[in-house]
Amino acid sequence: MQRIHFDSGDLLRVSLRATAGAAIETALAQHQLAVGGNACSAVWRRQAAACLPRRAFTPPAGSPPGDPEIPAGTRLTGDGFLPEVWRRAVAPYWDRLVGQLEAECDARGRIAMAGGVQQLLATLHPRIRWRNPVLTVPGGPDEDVHLDGRGLVLCPSVFLSHRPGMVVRPRPNDERVLLVFEVPLDPRVAERIWGAPPRPQSASLNALVGRTRAAALRVLRVGCTTSQLADRLGISAAGASQHASVLREAGLITTRRFRNTVLHTVTPLGIALLDGHGFGSSWRAGAPPRLAAVPSRSAPALG
Repeated sequence: MQRIHFDSGDLLRVSLRATAGAAIETALAQHQLAVGGNACSAVWRRQAAACLPRRAFTPPAGSPPGDPEIPAGTRLTGDGFLPEVWRRAVAPYWDRLVGQLEAECDARGRIAMAGGVQQLLATLHPRIRWRNPVLTVPGGPDEDVHLDGRGLVLCPSVFLSHRPGMVVRPRPNDERVLLVFEVPLDPRVAERIWGAPPRPQSASLNALVGRTRAAALRVLRVGCTTSQLADRLGISAAGASQHASVLREAGLITTRRFRNTVLHTVTPLGIALLDGHGFGSSWRAGAPPRLAAVPSRSAPALG
């Protein structure tokens, strides 16, 4: 059980983010493949089983039984099956997932506007309890997490299924702690997300803007800073800034400055490209779903 302790300053610094990032979601997805999930993800697990090696369905070596602890620095590069799970089992559905999570954040935001932050915390999940000033999250290590004025970022997840919430520790340069919380899918929503195979638009988009910038455009669909973009793509901050600059000059993203921070978001033109307008391609029966990710200097390309 994790107990998250707030002070008055922390309550003013609670925010919602549509996703904790592709790497963290993929790590949770891999864990769900290994230990199972709820009925609404059964279709997704069957589709993943058809395009992933059997070894991808075993827990990573050294992970605690039934509970992966995921650092905020998790990346989609390196050894193991994480890059493969992303490319074949998560990325093809990413836009649909993000759209659903954005809608979830919109609904939670309305709760906060109507009833305040404490009402938001009290309604995160039936098993997560808010007793001012402590948020109690069952499962995981028995520990106390003191925010110390840093605030908390709330991130919904459809792949977190083994417990209602999970604290993701901040990296040294990050200020706020992440709390990923479970969002079960309605059967009709699950059918819409996992049902028909997504159209493979990635090849055309990659050819147009390049693989790295195509991946950046997908990440920026939910909006993030330059440093967050670098973390989620597994590239340097300078590289992320350069790719953002090219996308901005092409009219695919906009950049706004808030004091010492810049926030990048996708424009309607960028969304049109992501949604495949003008990039039609027939689905090849039996071909595994693919989405090229980003090469790293320290790891092979994921495409």
